[in-house]
Amino acid sequence: MFKAILVEREPQPYRASLKNLDESQLPAGDVTVRIDYSTLNYKDALAITGKGPVVRQFPMVPGIDFAGTVDESSNASYQRGDRVLLNGWGVGEAHFGGLAQLARIKAEWLIPLPAALTARQAMAVGTAGYTAMLCVMSLERHGVAPGDGEILVTGAAGGVGSIAVALLSKLGFRVAAMTGRPAQADFLRNLGAVEILDRAPYAAAGKPLAKERWAGAIDVVGSHTLANVCASLRYGGVVAACGLAGGMDFPGTVVPFILRGITLAGIDSVMRPRPDRVEAWRRLSRDLEINRLELLTEEISLSETLERASLLLQGQVRGRIVVDVNR
Repeated sequence: MFKAILVEREPQPYRASLKNLDESQLPAGDVTVRIDYSTLNYKDALAITGKGPVVRQFPMVPGIDFAGTVDESSNASYQRGDRVLLNGWGVGEAHFGGLAQLARIKAEWLIPLPAALTARQAMAVGTAGYTAMLCVMSLERHGVAPGDGEILVTGAAGGVGSIAVALLSKLGFRVAAMTGRPAQADFLRNLGAVEILDRAPYAAAGKPLAKERWAGAIDVVGSHTLANVCASLRYGGVVAACGLAGGMDFPGTVVPFILRGITLAGIDSVMRPRPDRVEAWRRLSRDLEINRLELLTEEISLSETLERASLLLQGQVRGRIVVDVNR
């Protein structure tokens, strides 16, 4: 038997609870992992509360991340005792996920845990930090360098945003952090932000073309915020878009694209090819300062995820939440 958060909708209503499951209830897979730590992400909170159509089959163990140790493997790529981690691949949505003490998954979904990171540190990074690194790599791939000008990070007090601020600062970029939570200003400055911006002016409809300011941006909000960020990019600027916390619409125009030659780069972390995943985690283990990681990390128990999920959706959680699934 093992403990897990289980999301059910039969009998009604939709609910999530902490339950004891039998190993025989795990789905098919060629690797079984004893999980040490998982995380609570925005998508996990939607799955637990039912506030978004995240779960695609029921019952479901949510949790899009986990790190742990291989317990059994019928795949030659992994042996018992190997330290591994997982992000995405529909785990926690269509396949039992990481908010549990045990998981059985496909070997190709795993990557080795970088030697420089503990399982807890890897989950303090989690999908949020992995996504932030993919965004930074996209800016670099499109030629954005520290000397080109300021980089804007929206939703900066959240999981992706906070790690993006820390990463960009470490890499020598001048970072402006946008947030709707002014009380988090000192927290963001401690992560490396040199300027704190109120999100309100960006959250409403703006001009098709605004004053040039940003050399690049990482956006987790979408909707009017993303449109306004695009409108205020400098000539040739790049925005890496990875979220829709403010809405999935994009009420912008083609003007900044055809008059300033900007680039809107979409970032997907769920189905990302393995080489990109391995490189992103290699970069994270090198470029993210662990002491800053601790500044933005809170640890909770498996049972606490149920209450904390609602708080996360209400914008009352900053940084990263690590889940110790064994307490």
